This record gives sequence, C-alpha cells and structure tokens, in this order.
Amino acid sequence: MTRLVIVESPAKAKTIERFLGDGFVVDSSVGHIRDLAVAKTLPEEFKGEPWASLGVDVDNDFKPVYVVSPGKKDVVKRLRKLLREADELYLATDEDREGEAIAWHLLEVLNPPPSVPVKRMVFHEITPQAIEEAIEHPRELDRRLVDAQETRRILDRLYGFELSRVMWQKVSNARSAGRVQSVAVRLVVERERERMAFVPACYWDLEVELGTRSAPPEAFTATLVGLDGRRLATGKDFDSRGQLTKTDLVVLDEPAARGLAAELEGRAFEVRSVERKPYHRRPAPPFITSTFQQEAARKLRLSAQQAMRAAQSLYENGYITYMRTDSTTLSETALAAARQEIRRRFGDQFLPGEPRTYTRKVKNAQEAHEAIRPAGDSFRSPEDVAREVNVTEARVYELIWKRTIASQMTDARGETVSVRLGAVTPSGHDVELAASGTVITHQGFLLAYVETLDEGEAPEGGEERHLPALAEGDQLDARQVEPKGHETQPPPRYTEASLVKKLEELGVGRPSTYASILNTIQDRGYVWKRGAALIPSFTAFAVVSLLERHFPDLVDYAFTARMEDDLDAIAKGESEMVPWLADFYFGRPTNGERHGGLKEAVSDRLGEIDPRVVNAIPLGVDENGQLVEVRVGRYGVFLSRGDDRANIPEDLPPDELTLDKAIELLEAPSGDRVLGEDPETGLPVIARAGRYGPYVQLGEVVEGSKQKPKTASLFKTMSLETITLDDALRLLSLPRVVGVDPSDGTEITAQNGRYGPYLKKGGDSRSLESEEQLFTITLEEALRIYAEPKRRRGQVSRPPLRELGPDPVSGRPMVVKEGRFGPYVTDGETNASLRRGDDPETITDERAAELLQDRRDRGPAKKAARKKAATGKPAAQKAAAKKAAAKTTAKKAAKKAAKGEKITAFPARTKKAAATRRATSEDRATAGSAPGGETTATA
Repeated sequence: MTRLVIVESPAKAKTIERFLGDGFVVDSSVGHIRDLAVAKTLPEEFKGEPWASLGVDVDNDFKPVYVVSPGKKDVVKRLRKLLREADELYLATDEDREGEAIAWHLLEVLNPPPSVPVKRMVFHEITPQAIEEAIEHPRELDRRLVDAQETRRILDRLYGFELSRVMWQKVSNARSAGRVQSVAVRLVVERERERMAFVPACYWDLEVELGTRSAPPEAFTATLVGLDGRRLATGKDFDSRGQLTKTDLVVLDEPAARGLAAELEGRAFEVRSVERKPYHRRPAPPFITSTFQQEAARKLRLSAQQAMRAAQSLYENGYITYMRTDSTTLSETALAAARQEIRRRFGDQFLPGEPRTYTRKVKNAQEAHEAIRPAGDSFRSPEDVAREVNVTEARVYELIWKRTIASQMTDARGETVSVRLGAVTPSGHDVELAASGTVITHQGFLLAYVETLDEGEAPEGGEERHLPALAEGDQLDARQVEPKGHETQPPPRYTEASLVKKLEELGVGRPSTYASILNTIQDRGYVWKRGAALIPSFTAFAVVSLLERHFPDLVDYAFTARMEDDLDAIAKGESEMVPWLADFYFGRPTNGERHGGLKEAVSDRLGEIDPRVVNAIPLGVDENGQLVEVRVGRYGVFLSRGDDRANIPEDLPPDELTLDKAIELLEAPSGDRVLGEDPETGLPVIARAGRYGPYVQLGEVVEGSKQKPKTASLFKTMSLETITLDDALRLLSLPRVVGVDPSDGTEITAQNGRYGPYLKKGGDSRSLESEEQLFTITLEEALRIYAEPKRRRGQVSRPPLRELGPDPVSGRPMVVKEGRFGPYVTDGETNASLRRGDDPETITDERAAELLQDRRDRGPAKKAARKKAATGKPAAQKAAAKKAAAKTTAKKAAKKAAKGEKITAFPARTKKAAATRRATSEDRATAGSAPGGETTATA
C-alpha cells in the first residue's frame, strides 16, 4: 500500500520523510500551485468579459478564475504521476487558512479518483510523535477555512485592482494599492505628519550629586522636581504644539536654572520622606507571531521577513512548533519540558509551585495551535541547535527557547525606594529633589530573559538602581549641581516592531501577513528605512491623501478591522462568502438597490479627483504670502512656489523639510555657472546640474535648431562648485583618439559613457579602471588591454568601499562595493544593491545581511529572452508581393475614379518617412528635457 503525503515545502517534506516508514511517499507543492488569473494568464474564453481584468466574475456570484501558476506546471505534473501510483492521499499543509486553501487547490487540480481516499493531516510541530499522531487521526478538509481564505484573496484582488487603476491615473509614480498595505502606509504617514507639525518646547532642571555623612560616605544622584511647593514641568507636560497642558507648573529657563544651581552648590539637603514598596514583575507570555516579530526586531535587529524566514526553516526542520499562531497556550508536554529544563539549569528556587497558564482575548484570533516554542517532549539546548543551523536561525531559536523557559519561571521580586529631599536657598526658594531605586532580591525569570522595549516606552518598575540606606531627617551634602537643558521630542517614527504592534492593537491584518506587508510597502517605494526607522516617501503622502479624501472608508482603521471580524465569521460558518463580497463590492441593498460599494466609489468619484490637489503637500507660505508646497510630479518630487521649482534631496525625510528649508532650496543658486568661453568656437562653457548628474555644456540651446549643444558629464572627483574652465574643456574634448592598432589599422578612442570610461576599437569596447585614464592612457597600454580576455561591461577590479563582518547565512565576509548602478553589498556569492536611506559609510552588518537575504529570496535575476530572428521572405517574394499590392491599389483607384469618387493618396512608407515619424515621437516623449539629461518638471 502506497500513501502519498503532500506538504508545501521541500524542506518540510524532507524532514517528515525521515519519520515515516516504508509505504509513504512525501513530496511538496512548493507553496501555492494556482492563483487568480491576470490578463496574461486568463483563458481565452474569458478575455472579452467586462470583468476579465479582475480575474473574478463579479456578476456571477464572484466566481474566481484560477489558473495553475506558470512555474508550477511541472510540479503538478509530478504530483499527478505520484498520485496515479498511490492508494491514499494525505494533504499535510499547514493548519491555518492559507494551508487549508493550498490543500483545497491541490484537491481541485489533482482530482484524485474515488478509489483513492483523501485525508487531511495536521500537526503543529514536526517531530516523530506529532507526525505519528497526525497519521492516526486525520480529519476532513475544513471548507469554512477555505471560504475565509478565498474571500480574503478575492477581496484583496478587487480592492487592489480597482484602487490601483485610480492611483495610476491620479498619483504620479504610484504603485499598486493593497488593502492592509494602504492602512500600514497611512499609519507611517500620519506619524510623519505629527512630526512635521510638532513644535518643540525647551525646559531645564537640575541634577544634583548628593553625598551621605556616614562612614564611608556614599553618593547618588537626585533630580529637581519641585520649587516653592509647585511641581517642575517635565517633557510629558507639554503638548505637540509646545504648550503646557497644566497651568500650576514651574518652567525653568536656562538663566533661572543656572542661578538656582549656583545657590545650591555646597548646600545641605534633608531627607523629607522615604517610601518603600515591594517590587514584583511577572514574565511575559510565550511568543505568538506578532510578539516574536517585535522581539526579533528589537533584540536581533531582524526585519519581520527575516525573522519569519528563519522561524519557517526551524519549523520545517523540526526545531520549533508552528510559527503562525495567536495562542499563548503551552501544551502539557511543553510545560513539563520547560519545568524540567528550569530545574536542571537554574534550580528549584526558580520553579513556581504550579505551571503558569496564559490566556488572552485575541482580537480577530486566527486558527491557533500552541505558542511558538521549541519542538518535542524535551527542549533541545540552544548550544546543540547552533551546531546544526546557520547563525541567524541559531539566534532565533535561542530567543524562542529563552522566552519559553522564562514564561514558566518565578516572578522577579525586590523593593523600590522613593526618596524626597529638600533645601532652602539663600534667596528663600524651597527646593525639592527626588531619587528612586529598585533592588532585586530574587531575579526569577530575569535570569533567563528580559523583554525589550520600544523607543519612548518606560521600563516597568524602572531600572535596577541601588540607593544608600536613608531615613527621614538625614542630612546630605550637595557635592555637584549641574543644570540640564531639555527639549521635547516628536513622537518616534515607527520601526518594524512598533508598526507590527500598532497593527495588532488595531486589529488590522493577520500576524501571519505582517512580514509581507512590511516588505511590500518598502519594495513599492512608499516607505524607506533610515536605520530601523520607517520613513514615508512623498509619493506615500499623495497616495494617502487620495485615499483619505475620496475613499475614507477603505483606509479607516475600524473599517479594516471589521473586515477581519467578518472574515473570521466566515471561517466559523457564521457568515457566507458571496453575500459578504456582494455587500463590499456592489454596496448594501437599500430600497431594492445597492449603494455604497467599492465599484460605485471607484467609478463615480473618478471625475471628482483633482490630481493637482492630491499630489500637493503644502508646507506653508513665505513672507510674501506665496504658497510653498511639495509636488509629486511625473519626473519625481520637487518643490514649488509660483513659477519657482527646486529638486528635493532624495535622502531628506519629510519632517526635515521645514518651510525654512524649502525656501532655502528654492532660493539656492540653480547650479548653472558660466566658466568662460571656448577659445576655438567662442561659445560659452556652462556647468549645470542635470537629472542624471552634473555636466558641462558648450553653448546654449538655439530655439528652432535641430543641433543640440555638446555636453559631457563631470567625473566623480569633480563638483559644480570647483570645476574650472580647463577641466570643462578637457571633458568636452572627449572622445580622445589614443592611436591606431598596427595589426589591423583600426582607430582606438577613449570615451566616457553611460557606464563609465572605456576604450573603443570598431565595435569592440573595453572598460577602463578610472576616469583619469581617458586622458593618460597610451596606445601601448590600450593594446595590452585589448590583448587580455574580454570582461563583462564594467567588470574592473576595484577595492571595496568598506569591509563588514561575515554574512550569517553564507559565513563569507561582506563588503560594500561601488558598482555600475551604484553601491552594493556582496558576500562574493550574492550581490544586493543598497536602497534609499542606506549609506555605504554607515551601513551595519545586520542591514547588509538583510539586503543579501532579500536578494536570495528573489531568486536569480531573469535574463531577457532573445528575440528570434525574423524569417523574412526572400527578396524576390517581397518584390512580387509589393507589386501585387500596388496593382490592387491601382484597380481600387480606377473603380473610384469611374464612379466619380474622391481618391485619397497615401504616401509610401519609406524608410525616411518612418524615421521622421520616429523622430517626432521621440521629440514628444522627451519634451521638456534639457541636454545632459536634465528634465524640467512642470506642475
């Protein structure tokens, strides 16, 4: 008897195969085998339908058109062959909505005969015991979970395709729209708006070093908190406009703080009160998907995608349980394993009397299993696992192991002491200081694991800090008094960790999709990273503006969260897919007609959308009352003020583009510099900043003339501010004749091209190592280069810009290099371009590893298929066909003439006419372009 087991992943298949005996064949579908059709893959019979572009028949109960993915045809063929030889089929995909949907698609495509029973095999860890249990207790395919996933997929297709069409028409450079991605982008944009509107407030306080009069004396630091019976204002007392939220507070400025410090120097302080409270802290629950992603970002500096990738590999190889879960529950087996490990490693004093249980009310809870934990009846140690997996996976396993162990350990206990101290200055001011300290007497779970906090969050109970033994009435001496100036800070930008946390709080999206959401909004250029901070692009501002103004419901947080509730209702069988999709797309029925749906919103509101409004981000008005704004245009983002235009530096975050900064950019010199006259032609030589970089130009553009001025790009070592006339003339003298190859009489020239400096001999070109070689290379050196084997274009040996540490996956050293298309990071096997916000001088090892792994995930670059040579007709056949066509045209003309009809003469499509048409087309395409690649953006 042969039983075929199908999983999604080859790695998972390989692991499970080890646990199953003879009679089992394990293979994988390599993820989804089919998806909704798009224009290219839509079957011919549907291509004329009005809904064809959606891939969903919205007029026929939202019937989806599924097609086998192009890359999965061989997989399906292989699985069908295996199925023909099998007696039973086990669908062993993941136990969540997506896994259930993959199983259903496999069943639909493979279509096993009635003689082959189909069983659904589910497990949440890949261990021999779990696999054996799953084989012995299979279940039926859960069609409710399939319906919920199918509804989500159709919903996202309708949302994405319909709104994307609007965005492409109304927002310049906009990419596609996604249901949850749009909400995530809105969150990042709203935070940036808060930062842009933020007005900082300044305040001062004092930091006083105090010494006891005991022997030996002890010192500690206290902070000024009160003056003359009124509380001193701190940062939390100011709002985002820099105004105090309360009126009875004291705000110290710098002169007052320094004057007070001078009065307190050397003064005696008395302890006015000592308050002691017990300190008690419970461990955090075991990981669920979202908390795991947050901690992996904070502690390991991993992106959500990197963290989930590592966890997926650990799960598939049997090291951890399933990593897509909303449950904080641990099984009895896991509890026993954790307690055994705590007793062995830390001792009985760190083991509670009873196992800890964690319950939580999960908003939009998905199908849960257990918390993420080490797999098996006993937990493998991090040290053992580290010997079998790569560095990143080892760190992720250790994180999961520590969190699981800590969740079952005793509470941390101790004591917190708060002290108030006072003194009166010579001028009669009553001054009050405060100090607090926490002493941990029993570390408990802190011995294994401490949860990390986001920026701006205060630690629970404060940091551990020891204060000397103090009693009310004790006298202390002020050893040093230091005034401290502070400025309130805008709300911190989202990081991947804090954005995941916010999405979970709002109930938007699924924890299993957060990694792909974060990756998508960065890949589409809506968000970029500076360090760990997520910064929105100005295109993101325009997209969010369009959605908020014209489709507010679709980016409303509550509305999006309600969608998740509705999808859960479908998964539970409490709601049906088709009626729900009809309400969303066509609107809810009112008086027999449907209104308020996505289709109506997109079609009816398209004419209301003014691109000038949604593509403008106002910054304010200048002193003359002129509006200064950022505009998202066809050729990029630029500043606008009346007729003035100015480019915006690509790496400038929106909150740093203040009104003053914008005016500075608008009023900065254009960069055009007349360097002098060319002694040969008498034409002016001008240095300019172009769209593709700085360049020099010989003469101005003459209106009506077809001849464009000669231009030359500046070398990388040159700048517009320092280039001289001599430098410019040297550049304009290129290309330079190096000499003639004596072997064949062909001229060799040195030229500066799009991809850098190179030599040219007939049709053979060779790259040069430096731009200066254009002027210094000799014929002998050029002939030596041509004698060497030809390298790929731009393939010259250059030293790295910077050396980094080893890549955690390949183990090879990473370096940053300058490439043909800009700086990139490589480990010698994989190359990944640096992205916006990545600085070659400051990029970290973690960021470099992230870029390399992202490049690996994308697979090898696709090479463009070569076009087959046209099998044209022989010349004689072409001539005959042309002659026959001319006769037919003449006959038609004769008939028209006989009837007295007007004859229209069509000019022959000569090569010259075709060239003229091409030139006209190119002129239209490049309208507004200046020589040297500069493009004039017009609003």
